Formats: sequence, structure tokens, C-alpha cells
Amino acid sequence: MTREPAATRPTEQHTVTVNGGVRLAYEVTGPPAGQPVLLLPALGKTAADWAAVRDELARERRVFALDLRGHGASARPCAYSLPLMRDDVLALLDALGLDRVDLVGHSMGGVVAYLAAAAQPHRFGRLVLEDAPAPLPRESVAPERPEGELDFDWAMVLAVRPQLDRPDPAWLADLARITAPTLVVYGGPTSHLAPAAFDEVVRRIPDARLLTLPYGHLIHAAAPGEFTEAVSAFLAE
Repeated sequence: MTREPAATRPTEQHTVTVNGGVRLAYEVTGPPAGQPVLLLPALGKTAADWAAVRDELARERRVFALDLRGHGASARPCAYSLPLMRDDVLALLDALGLDRVDLVGHSMGGVVAYLAAAAQPHRFGRLVLEDAPAPLPRESVAPERPEGELDFDWAMVLAVRPQLDRPDPAWLADLARITAPTLVVYGGPTSHLAPAAFDEVVRRIPDARLLTLPYGHLIHAAAPGEFTEAVSAFLAE
């Protein structure tokens, strides 16, 4: 049987309003009857960042990719926090009638992913965390605004970065609530994040394993084929 090229599958653009009027933009592609998987991008990134991974997963899966609040085509409200982003994800699932999905998150999107999986464990079948460290205190570095027009709200960065640097201590304990089998993908020595932070995620989540793909923090961008192959194999288990 000839394999259909992933690029022939159309990607639809949609919006939905959740949590008191916050508009969320998302992309969806893949067969409607396919197992749903939701992709959450990193700080400052949008659903489009997942294009190569999305198209490969969409050969057999129904793939949703979200612009988190303050990013891309989603709303830029006055309130930003990681718990609000977590609540947006859970509300999105409710709005779309998705009772149970697999969840993939990169960096900050991975933090939002494990917060969601800890809050409502029954909603998530499998969890993939790409270079998303444990919620442990780390050295704070003041963010510098890039020049030019941004595809995200700079106020969101200023609100969220302190939460990443000094996370709520309850978040670490809540990792034990996650029931989804979890693949923790670490970018290796060229990642700017400490390896101990990933060891801690694996230790805290009851059914978690560590995979090192030595491409730095942007694993799925640097090696989309290798990353997607590993994720696909894990989701298919």
C-alpha cells in the first residue's frame, strides 16, 4: 500500500471561546476518527511551530495544535499565568468534546501540559514533555524584549517568566498525581536546562521514562524526523 504524503492532509484553522471570553486559536488536521493528540508550543511560539511534527502525526491521528493565550491568533487578555493556560487547555477539551487525549508539550508548553495532566489525570492517555524541566526554582534572568513586531504579547512574558523561575512548590508535589505514561525528552548537554531537572520529572511522575536526543532545547525543530519517530512509537504503545 502506498503511504499518503502527510502534506496532502488539509490543516483547518479554528477558534473557540473559553474561560469567560478568552478566544483560543487552534489548528486541526488528520483523520476525524483518529486518536486525538494536542500539541502545546513553547513560550513565544505558536501552533505553526509544530508543522513538521503535526503533519507526520496526522497520517493516522487527529492532531490539534494550540496558540496559548497571548500567542499568535489567540486573545491577548490582561491576565496571564501558567494556571490560566492550564485551565484554557482543559476548557478547550471540554469545548471540543474531547474526553481523553494524548498531550505533547515543548518547554513552557510542557509545563502547561504537566499542570493539566496533574489537575485532571483521567483526561490524558499519554504525555510527552519536550525539554520541559521540573518546577524547581532557578536563577532569574530579566527577559529582554526582541526588536520589532512580536507574534506574542510581551506582557505575557513578563507575567509568566517569574512563575517559571520561582514556581509554586505545590506543582512539584502534584506531578505524582499524573497517571498518564510519560515520555520526558531531554535535549542533552547543549540544552540550557540542567539535566537534574529532567531526572526529577522522571522521579516524580509514577510512569515516566527519559529519552535524550542531543539537539539542544529545540529538539523537534533541529531533528523533526527523529523526534516524531520517537513520539509516534511511544504514543502507539
